[in-house]
Amino acid sequence: MHRPKAQTAALMASPEDIEQQFYEALQHGELDRLMDIWADEDEVSCVHPGGPRVVGLVAIRAAFETVFQQGPIAVTPERVRRLHTGDTAIHQVLERVQVEGADGVQSAWVIATNVYLKTSQGWRMVLHHASPGTGHDIQEVVQEPTILH
Repeated sequence: MHRPKAQTAALMASPEDIEQQFYEALQHGELDRLMDIWADEDEVSCVHPGGPRVVGLVAIRAAFETVFQQGPIAVTPERVRRLHTGDTAIHQVLERVQVEGADGVQSAWVIATNVYLKTSQGWRMVLHHASPGTGHDIQEVVQEPTILH
């Protein structure tokens, strides 16, 4: 069976590749590209900062369509922590969002969790959960083990 080059590349993509495509789609306001990275599953879900849980591809598309009415999102992923096990990848991301305010461009912070599953179409997003953050979230609290083995 011969697959188009783009489809073959998508099958070989890693969770990191899919995440990069997600943020690039947000930055350019590309709804179709953004929706291409989601798994074709009934239970995919998305939570925008301060918003309700949105479940299913149709509802997620409508939610992002509404967001993109204001234009692309100037978001940059920072401080990504990754946990990969088998066919699941969980990424915790500190997102810097540039917003235009009365005093010019300001940074807002969002804490997001992105979950990816390896499907028959390759790695796909199944959850994007974003919560409002603050400048204090730039600092991470990491407790180091006190006993060395």
